Amino acid sequence: MHGRAQLRRTTAGAFIAILAVLVLAVDQFTKHLALEGLPYQQAVSVWGDFLQFFLTRNPGAAFSLGEEVTWVFTIVLAIAAIAIIVLAVRGIRSRWWAIALGLLLGGILGNLTDRLVRDPGFAVGHVVDFIYTPWMMPAIYNVADIFIVTMMISVALLVLLGVHMDGHRERDERDEESILGAEGDEFPPGGGVAGGFGSEFPVADAEAGVPVDELGLPPLSPEEQEKVARAADRLADDPDARRDL
Repeated sequence: MHGRAQLRRTTAGAFIAILAVLVLAVDQFTKHLALEGLPYQQAVSVWGDFLQFFLTRNPGAAFSLGEEVTWVFTIVLAIAAIAIIVLAVRGIRSRWWAIALGLLLGGILGNLTDRLVRDPGFAVGHVVDFIYTPWMMPAIYNVADIFIVTMMISVALLVLLGVHMDGHRERDERDEESILGAEGDEFPPGGGVAGGFGSEFPVADAEAGVPVDELGLPPLSPEEQEKVARAADRLADDPDARRDL
């Protein structure tokens, strides 16, 4: 059984690519605006302490960790981007996975672009950060960071909810193991189990209503069944014969 939010393989790949390009474009455009319009390393209040702009360049990871090994983060970002592209090519079918991975890929490509093309040079470029929310965290970040963090959380939720990349859900797979089987015409797992409603897999008792002296007798032949049917018809049409029984 497949989830409702299922895409064709090519559609999912195109969906991921479009979302990634959109996020990359928004990230690079906002960084361009920040470089052109904000003073370097000076706080600009946008909404009190809730939102400020503070333009800076980050050679490391979050909280400026690993400033001396910028090239390591470039490699990590490149590997992550390649992994998502491989997953897309191999066949993401879930709409939710396509959204999460497309937005995540866009965020990764946004910061990877900074590493590759910005100063001080190829593969060691500094990431442009300019968003500051002191009430939430001391770190300064950018649009790409927002998508990376939120989509990583989304990926974790998809895993916890049992949503597979191919569009299956773990709950759907469990539902297929019903009393009648996956196709509705099979015995339950483990075979048929006769018994009452308290049984794990109750099924109809084939000998219910059979007189005790007839239990275990071989089934009637076609000729005998036809003879019994004719006798039943006569009884149905003759009230006097029914009274004599």
